[in-house]
Amino acid sequence: MTPRSQNAVLESDLQTLSPEFEPLRNEPKGIAQIGVLPINRLRTHEIVTVAMRHLRQGRLNRGTLRVLGVNAQIANLAKTSRRFADAMATGDILYADGVSIVLASRLLGSPLPERVPGGELMERLCKEGAKEGFSAYLIGGLPGAAETAGQVLQERYPGLHIAGICCPPFGFESDAEESARIRRSIKAASPDFLFVCFGAPKQEIWVAENCSSLPVGLALPVGAAFDTIAGLRKRAPVWARKTGTEWLYRLFKEPRRLWRRYLLGNPQFIWMTLLQRLERAD
Repeated sequence: MTPRSQNAVLESDLQTLSPEFEPLRNEPKGIAQIGVLPINRLRTHEIVTVAMRHLRQGRLNRGTLRVLGVNAQIANLAKTSRRFADAMATGDILYADGVSIVLASRLLGSPLPERVPGGELMERLCKEGAKEGFSAYLIGGLPGAAETAGQVLQERYPGLHIAGICCPPFGFESDAEESARIRRSIKAASPDFLFVCFGAPKQEIWVAENCSSLPVGLALPVGAAFDTIAGLRKRAPVWARKTGTEWLYRLFKEPRRLWRRYLLGNPQFIWMTLLQRLERAD
């Protein structure tokens, strides 16, 4: 599987960003392979640089830039679900949104430079986009989260235009009329940024199946970012984020929702990584 970032649209951009883009041992340039997913060796500021360059150079002519985060859960899903793996393969940039991905890349001999939290990436894009009057469309999240998050982002980054907000009902993707209404709303807004907060794997699949025909500059799935910005969910403290124990904090806060993801998913990811390491050793 090869992400769209390796085609001519973005290849030159990626290769000229920093000296870190050198061939890796047994890997394509600028890529670390985790499970079935090829992840770009990009830092936050480098992703923002590519995104802003894409938008400045005429986004409607170049299509939607799809930026997809990868954590242990997503790596597991891509390994077991062909539909989800195919959705991830449509990404232009796949980045490490999880300390487990960074640690796995080191174990596998293709170290990624840093973790790039999706929520922080969204805010960096908003900050830079606000300087040029770019627009953002927020879709998903808990009831009321997108509206509050939009207000907060506009206050933090004056100049950012909130082009639209949508909180579709549960199961909307199975409702043809509701799906069509959402697509019409996004088309009318024609935003520079489309931030999607459905949670994995729904948000990545939705982006893959819809954004090719929408007038959107950049699409970024952001998990629960709207909910945390709106104050409906509390993000882990800085110490937990810096020590790589954010998952443990989240599990403690929401055990009923997250126990399967972490208590079953983390061992599955570790086993997958160890098998990949053994395969490389052979």
